[in-house]
Amino acid sequence: MVDLEVERRFFGIRLDTALSEVLTHTQFIRGPEVQKFAQELGQYLGGISVIPCANGTDALQLALMALDLKPGDAVMVPAFTYVATAEVAALLKLEVRWVDVSLEHFNLLPEALEQAWSPRVKAIVPVHLFGQSAPMKEIMEFAQTKGIAVIEDAAQALGTDYIFSTRESKKVGTIGDIGCTSFFPSKNLGCYGDGGAVFTASSERAARIARIANHGQDTLYEFTEVGINSRLDTLQAAILRLKLPYLDEFNSRRRAAADLYDSQFQNIPQLQTPVRVPWSTHIFHQYTLRVLDGRRDQLRAYLAERGIPAMVYYPKPLHLQPAYYNPDYPEGSFPNAERLSREVLSLPMHPFLSESQLSYITETVRRFFR
Repeated sequence: MVDLEVERRFFGIRLDTALSEVLTHTQFIRGPEVQKFAQELGQYLGGISVIPCANGTDALQLALMALDLKPGDAVMVPAFTYVATAEVAALLKLEVRWVDVSLEHFNLLPEALEQAWSPRVKAIVPVHLFGQSAPMKEIMEFAQTKGIAVIEDAAQALGTDYIFSTRESKKVGTIGDIGCTSFFPSKNLGCYGDGGAVFTASSERAARIARIANHGQDTLYEFTEVGINSRLDTLQAAILRLKLPYLDEFNSRRRAAADLYDSQFQNIPQLQTPVRVPWSTHIFHQYTLRVLDGRRDQLRAYLAERGIPAMVYYPKPLHLQPAYYNPDYPEGSFPNAERLSREVLSLPMHPFLSESQLSYITETVRRFFR
């Protein structure tokens, strides 16, 4: 699905040099590379504050903690996403209110927001799934009408542009009140371990998030609030600094691979290729098909037998997971999320897919449907 070995060869001696510099100065915690990376990523995102942290899940938790939500407050979360988005809310004793998603672009369905609304709701967490932006205009309008916060989960879409009706654009993660991302190795901008970051345009909020991530202290041994210990280590920051200037190029390579996939699958009626919405660019963190004839699992097995990995993200929507079971949300509550869980299949996607690999993958898929 992701070839980190060929990526390592691409960076070669530059990677060795970046790591060697950290090993030489030995500032493995809060070393200079961490702050430099935060500044460089902030500039890339349009001049906002970036607070690095240990992973994407911590980023979401820090964002919720910075909003001063209380147990019993509610957060709106898509039913079709990775568990981390809901997990942090549950850990903070917040009520999770699920929202159905679009069958076309997989993100939050704006018309489903009102149905999920409750006066207890204090925030929405839209997830920019698979590399394409959620419909932020409608989400922001809804949030402003209700007076609630928006936390963007941009872990799968770092580098995606949201395009406004004026044709101006902003990077996803910088539109709502707070943005979050992960630097898990498979992400479009990934390190070689765990890592994450929180974004905000508010310097006051940035200072608070940084304080919460540092045990609740601004100065050593002065704890002004309850915090957590969440930091990006210096070795990972050095890797991310090396890779950040290549993010747009690598995203462009992903789009080229997606274009080829599209062209080869467009005449297969059993497949729905990824819909590209007009309000967003697509960086194809995943290239996710919908298999419409009920043979998704057979296709996946067929590919595996021929050496082609394919993944199902996600095989069961979150409202049907045992840990999040709520009798108010029985099976059938979110029909789009449930249908997608039966149909989606993601093919290999990374910047270093060769023409021969793409040809073999597409021909094998086409052969299955002959």
